[in-house]
Amino acid sequence: MLAAAIVLTSGACSRTDSSFDAMQKRGGMAMGVDQTTSTHGFDALPNGGRIALLRDLDDSLGIAQIRAHLRLIQHAFQAGDFSTPQFVHMRAMPGTAVMAKKRDVIAYSYHDLPRGGEVVITTTDADALAAIHAFMGAQRMEHHASGAGLVSSP
Repeated sequence: MLAAAIVLTSGACSRTDSSFDAMQKRGGMAMGVDQTTSTHGFDALPNGGRIALLRDLDDSLGIAQIRAHLRLIQHAFQAGDFSTPQFVHMRAMPGTAVMAKKRDVIAYSYHDLPRGGEVVITTTDADALAAIHAFMGAQRMEHHASGAGLVSSP
């Protein structure tokens, strides 16, 4: 009985690991950098959220790719286009339908960071804020990423 439980658990982990690996590969295609040598951060802020992506090593081309990707994300999200995270995760991400609908009350700003960049998302709309927080939480969980629930603004 215990052996069967171990086999079932191992099989579930393999499926989960292969799903995660597949998501990482799609992420690499979308972002232009190896996900295993990059660090994601998804923070929920009191007025929105923050997406950060950094290279773990000195790699000027990879850093340039990250910055270009995040600038595209800033513009796509502002237009209500969440097709990139949908492609990476192979599903519509929590919060994105509301974020698309409420795009006129959400601001997106891009900033360079050492070895990468960030997109800061802000709003004063309660429904949009809840959607942003849902999106950040889902991203953090599925990417096994750093970040926090609700943190202070930078």
